[in-house]
Amino acid sequence: MNVTVLGSGYVGLVTGTCFSEFGVQVTCTDLIAEKIEALQRCEIPIYEPGLEDLVRRNMEAGRLCFTTDTDQAIQNALVIFIAVGTPPGEDGGTDLSYVESVARQIGRNMDGYKVIVTKSTVPVGTSLKVKGWIEEELAAQDLSINFSVISNPEFLREGAAIGDFMRPDRVVIGSENNDDQALAIMKDLYRPLFLNETPFVLTDLATSELSKYAGNAFLATKISFINELAILCDSVGGDVQSVARAIGLDRRIGKKFLHAGPGYGGSCFPKDTLSIAHFARSIGQDFSIVEAVLKVNQRQRGYALEKIVAACGGSLQGVTVAMLGLSFKPETDDIRESAAMEIGRELLAAGAVVRAYDPEAMESAAAELPDLTMCKDPYETCEGADVLTIVTEWNEFRALDLDRLGKTLNHKRIVDMRNIYNPDSIRAIGFEYWSIGRP
Repeated sequence: MNVTVLGSGYVGLVTGTCFSEFGVQVTCTDLIAEKIEALQRCEIPIYEPGLEDLVRRNMEAGRLCFTTDTDQAIQNALVIFIAVGTPPGEDGGTDLSYVESVARQIGRNMDGYKVIVTKSTVPVGTSLKVKGWIEEELAAQDLSINFSVISNPEFLREGAAIGDFMRPDRVVIGSENNDDQALAIMKDLYRPLFLNETPFVLTDLATSELSKYAGNAFLATKISFINELAILCDSVGGDVQSVARAIGLDRRIGKKFLHAGPGYGGSCFPKDTLSIAHFARSIGQDFSIVEAVLKVNQRQRGYALEKIVAACGGSLQGVTVAMLGLSFKPETDDIRESAAMEIGRELLAAGAVVRAYDPEAMESAAAELPDLTMCKDPYETCEGADVLTIVTEWNEFRALDLDRLGKTLNHKRIVDMRNIYNPDSIRAIGFEYWSIGRP
């Protein structure tokens, strides 16, 4: 079976590489020639643990290739995955221009039956739009060719994408009118996961499209809930981590995504919560919970910043802040909607000098915030700083040499936005210490 993946960004690259690991012949395409040339040299444009080795192995085996010749790749494939970007519009809606562009390109190159799979995160009704765009291109050529459109949303966590694809919690496949031919092809493509007894949800197009938004909106709600609870704990002297443990042990709730911090970020949660709220409004409904989540998450950034201001005596003018972490979460170099980046921007605007370190995200962060002073490690970051703030919970920040830090900092002050240290232990060695939702 020949598979083509249109779009070699995060989702497309992981999807194509993992399918090739299943033994499938995969061609990944992209319009950016420099990206494809780099991938052909096995230079991976993103940081994702395990991905480079997987790409290299499957390229050497001849199962995975990269090209800018999208027309030929479409013609050669039985299954075509649409994995292009769906950025948010100014009103919070989803920009489908890239999806439309590749759908029309598929229509212009259709030479026989194909299964078109929407892998990009898209609003309800997009798969039917994809079908319509392809049909318009076929009609313009006076062609009548049978094809199927499938919705197959991705559920990949940055930093754990390979495992999420190979050992998923579930695979969701939506089809139009229980399309037996397309479903049989999709089941064959995912056969290694069927053999591993992965749960499959076979449903209609609208339900499949909505499932991705529903999952991310629910997780964002869980994060926002614990962040609001953290503010309440700060007000009454409670410990949000103990509260999270108490409720997380309830199997109906679960312990994941109950970690207080400066708010969610990344490429999915911010965009998807905005998109589902916008979609609900567009059909005359008010998704009140998600609207509240959006407000809570934005407020949490400001609340975290206030912790730094308090640690600096009420003013940031002329203060030097050491910031550990720039990516929105550990094990990724992604700074999109990162709380650390927003806090860094606000610190600079308030007159602070910001020294920063991140294991993977410094190059992209420096391009976006050139006024940040990038450092080689946590200890250089703290040289001459008035306060240290930990914003992203990389593992290497969990066991810092605190005696060394204390001698490097101007003042022994730590604002721990991820609650990775024990307050009593830190204060016992002479540090002033602020965290989120803990006394």
